[in-house]
Order: sequence, then structure tokens, then C-alpha cells
Amino acid sequence: MFIKTQWPMKSSLSILLFCFFSLSFAQVRWMTIDQAITAQKANPKKIIVDFYADWNTACKEMDNETFVHPEILKYLNDKFYIVKFNSEGDETVNIYDRVFKNPEFQVKSKGKNGTHQFAKFMNINAYPTLIFLDENLQPITNLVGKFTPKELEPYLNMIATNQYKSIKTRDQWENYQRKFKSKIKE
Repeated sequence: MFIKTQWPMKSSLSILLFCFFSLSFAQVRWMTIDQAITAQKANPKKIIVDFYADWNTACKEMDNETFVHPEILKYLNDKFYIVKFNSEGDETVNIYDRVFKNPEFQVKSKGKNGTHQFAKFMNINAYPTLIFLDENLQPITNLVGKFTPKELEPYLNMIATNQYKSIKTRDQWENYQRKFKSKIKE
């Protein structure tokens, strides 16, 4: 005799929908610089500062394509504090025993605005630029321009695992890249 039940089907569908919506809403846990520094004091991690400009297409593509990739999200949220910093914004930044502002900021400006003092201090000349800071807020390296998830992944891994400390030459970097096993399937 066959007994018809719908409970397992409804339960499975509910779990499937939950997983779908959980993954589709996963996103980078962006912070301000002050929030990242405060969090770092309680739980030391490296910091990535994403210097961007609202008008820049490559910055928008990084947001919509690279930072939303599940493997990249995992690195960013698990291994780093990630700061989104508008290089032309009006945020006040307290870091390195200094206060940085943007005296050229104009509220009604459409398009380009004056460059923030902190972006100038960090020598940001193009967007997007990712600056990696160690647990003592010392710069590790920077990445300039748009990166796909597959291009960004080896850098995130190298810095998160401290392998950057032993890579001093181009040959060592190329060897690291050859041996690196990507989790991203494109």
C-alpha cells in the first residue's frame, strides 16, 4: 500500500529556498576605517582598504562581479576587515596619529570631487586601488585596477596566510602563482 505524504517535499523545498536566499544575500561586511581599527584591537586581522570613486566604472564592476563571488566573500569576511573608502568623500579619518579630511569636498558635486587627504597620503593615483594593511596598520602591498575573482584570489590567499613574507623576488612570486590551486572555477 502506498501512502502519499507531502511533508518531505515541502521541507526539502523550504531548505532549498533558505539556502538560495542565504547565498544570494551574502555580501562583504564593509566597515569604516575607525570600525576596522577598533575591531582589530579585539581580534587582530589584516585590513583591506578599497579606495574607490563613485563615478568609476571599474570600481562598480569590482563591487558587482569580484566582491560578490562566494570564494572571494569567504576570504574577505573570514580573513580580513574590509573597508570601503570613497577617495573623494567627506569622511574624517583618524589613523597614524593624524586626522585626514577632504577640504575640497563639495556636497552638490556630480561626477569627480576633490581627492581625500587620506587617499593622497596612501598615494592613491588610480581607482580602484586595494591597500593591504597588516595587524599593526603597516602597508603590505597595493593592487591597482580591476581584478576578476580568479585574479584576486591568489593575492588574498598569499596575504591571509602570511606567505607574502617569504616572497621577495619575481621568481618567488611566479613560483607561488604556478603552485597556487584556485578554488574558483570559471
